[in-house]
Amino acid sequence: MATFVLVHGAWSGAHGFRKIRPLLRDAGHEVYTPSLTGIGERSHLASPQVNLTTHIQDVVNTVLYEDLENIVLLGFSYGGMVVTGALQHIHNRISHLVYLDAFVPEDGDSADTLRGGVRKPVSVGQEWYMPPLERNFDCQNDTDWFGARRSAQPIASFAQKLEVALNPDQYDLKLSYIKASADENEASDSAFWKAAALARESEQWDYHEIGTNHMVAINRPHELAAILLGPGLG
Repeated sequence: MATFVLVHGAWSGAHGFRKIRPLLRDAGHEVYTPSLTGIGERSHLASPQVNLTTHIQDVVNTVLYEDLENIVLLGFSYGGMVVTGALQHIHNRISHLVYLDAFVPEDGDSADTLRGGVRKPVSVGQEWYMPPLERNFDCQNDTDWFGARRSAQPIASFAQKLEVALNPDQYDLKLSYIKASADENEASDSAFWKAAALARESEQWDYHEIGTNHMVAINRPHELAAILLGPGLG
């Protein structure tokens, strides 16, 4: 039995994994989907002080307080920033690290810089949060349901630079990258495609593609579960 810890992306919450949780549990595995402070069902805790470090601590504390071992740790989208930062604290508890259409940052990267921009510090009279990007799903019902639950996110979480001593491929664990390969709105030189290319060409990574847009866990939960439950789990 493995323990899955699934870390959601920006402007979302644990509900982003509501379709895949039962598939993993039905296969006999434990599943945790920590919610990041200030977004999703924890949007009432939003403040200018919420940053990447806060979100890393959210995940680390879930693992340590639940005393989890043999973890398949998955980061989706912005969640790739979070799981990479969590590695230095809990790498000895992780057997398999999965990036789902996600950032794979190195030391000094931020979500802003990986997206190709540098955000100016918040000053007097400026907002400290970023409204959610609109997302379309394969099913209109999902677009309506999940769209209504996308929340603004504190800017500091995008602007803060990651501080890590080692990159993911310098740890002794299994690495996988899963790319959403049919997102018409995504540029061919996006940070996600760049990360995918590096994973595809590396012997250290397993690489997979799922033919849908960025919202993989909602659009194609069965395909995603098949990859996560495939040979060599953990």
